[in-house]
Amino acid sequence: MKQLILPDDAPFSSEQKEWLNGYLSALLAPYEVEDLVPGIPVTIAWGSQTGTSETLAKKFGKVAAKSGVDPAIVDLATMSAVSLSEIEHLIIITSTYGEGEPPDNAQAFHDSLFSDDAPSMAHLKYSVLSLGDSSYPDFCQCGIEFDARLASLGGSALIPRVDMDVDYDDDYATWVNDLLAIFGTVSGADEDEGDTGVTKKNPYTADVLELSNLNSEESERETTHVEISLKDSGVSYEAGDALGVYPVNDADLVDRVISELGFDGGAVLGDSTFRDALLERYEIRNITLPVVKAWAERANCEKLNSLVNAEDRSDLTDYLWGLEIIDLVVDHPIPFESMSDFIELLKPLAARLYSIASSPKAHPDEVHLTVGVVEYESKGAKRKGVCSTYFSERTDVAKPRVFVHENKAFRPPSDLDVPMIMVGPGTGIAPFRAFLEEREATGAKGKNWLFFGNPYEELDFLYREELEGMKERGYLHQLSLAFSRDQEEKVYVQDRMIEEGAALYECLSEGGHFYVCGDASRMAKDVDLALHKVIEEHGGMSADEAVIYVNEMKSAKRYCRDVY
Repeated sequence: MKQLILPDDAPFSSEQKEWLNGYLSALLAPYEVEDLVPGIPVTIAWGSQTGTSETLAKKFGKVAAKSGVDPAIVDLATMSAVSLSEIEHLIIITSTYGEGEPPDNAQAFHDSLFSDDAPSMAHLKYSVLSLGDSSYPDFCQCGIEFDARLASLGGSALIPRVDMDVDYDDDYATWVNDLLAIFGTVSGADEDEGDTGVTKKNPYTADVLELSNLNSEESERETTHVEISLKDSGVSYEAGDALGVYPVNDADLVDRVISELGFDGGAVLGDSTFRDALLERYEIRNITLPVVKAWAERANCEKLNSLVNAEDRSDLTDYLWGLEIIDLVVDHPIPFESMSDFIELLKPLAARLYSIASSPKAHPDEVHLTVGVVEYESKGAKRKGVCSTYFSERTDVAKPRVFVHENKAFRPPSDLDVPMIMVGPGTGIAPFRAFLEEREATGAKGKNWLFFGNPYEELDFLYREELEGMKERGYLHQLSLAFSRDQEEKVYVQDRMIEEGAALYECLSEGGHFYVCGDASRMAKDVDLALHKVIEEHGGMSADEAVIYVNEMKSAKRYCRDVY
């Protein structure tokens, strides 16, 4: 048996430690006892936009602690490249959002890591777990960049980076086991945590109470207000959370796929029919890179293979835009031997996350959503969003299966007296309806300011009566509107921010919290630029000083974004 070692910070002198170590070693010599050494310190850092990475970091920390590792779970917003000099083992769990960008809380760390004066990481042993959605071209890009940069600075990967798709349970369990094996421990990551409530794995089948179109009938847009009953479900949520919804595919599209394949939709496949499996379990609309790669190989198609193997993915992205599984079935047929052979190529039908548009204090036993209906034409065919048209067309056929996705990073201010500025054009209004309801229900005294925009005021002013009612009652102190097509020159929410910059900066100076919800690729970037400009101009700051100011807002959780 090896000698037992007391921790360095044990409250004994060196002589006392030497004697105690010898005494304990002799006392326990007849038994098979492992060395008594402190757990290996491991820093688990998370980058998260909607809370998933943070949840996984805490989950991994619990498992690691039970396995003899000494975990420290930290927000990447609190770290920099320089701070890594004090760390030997680093685990990064991060998502990607927008066009391959880091989550907001990881942006400053990303910048410092990629700066020219980033220090050597030769001392560092690390592992990266990336979360993403393979439906998007920049799948797991943030994690990929962290991994490559740490390696280029001399860091050593404990195990190869793992990129996880939305259906990640198996990959996560494997990653945990492989990683903890490096430290000589067993994880039990796949053990049942004993949660018998409503979860992503165990969704609640709910009743839809109301569906209504928030746009005028003359509008080119359709936005469905959805009210769902949670009565007797045991499900609870807070303003700022999202609702996960498992949709059902369009029956006509499913039947066309089955017909083109030449299979029997009523044939049994596992515990359901082939048709039901395609309706409820598999993605037949969006085509991901792994799917098209596998299809190209099986179809032995020169065109597809050249696209998926090209270094420049722009042609592949253009080709896949608007493409569905039916297009691959028709244009690049594969002689499938069985239904299972076809199913193996498909991605599981993932839950869609929607920002909750209600406060539980205002609507007990209910949850509301604001869903923009997606319909467009591509390659000569009409295309429909899976979940948006499920709500507008198919909830009478199949009830929605739902669960709450907690987002602690997107909450109304806990201080009821500070100002709250919200920027939410289009369906981005959803969480701010919930925030305003919450502020009214709690009697908050802080100023509430909403920036909202859409194409036309008369056609697309979502929740108009409610917002005007809140304004009359004194709970919406300022409503700044940007209806882009009501005048010759288009006006957007970021333009209104610039116009009202002095008042906006005053709110920020009073400790105001700034929130953004909506499109990540364009709107959120333009709003961010406008925010920096307002701070520069009305705060008398340089561009660099404005960046520091905004980063401090982010660190203090006063600049929060729910973008997609």
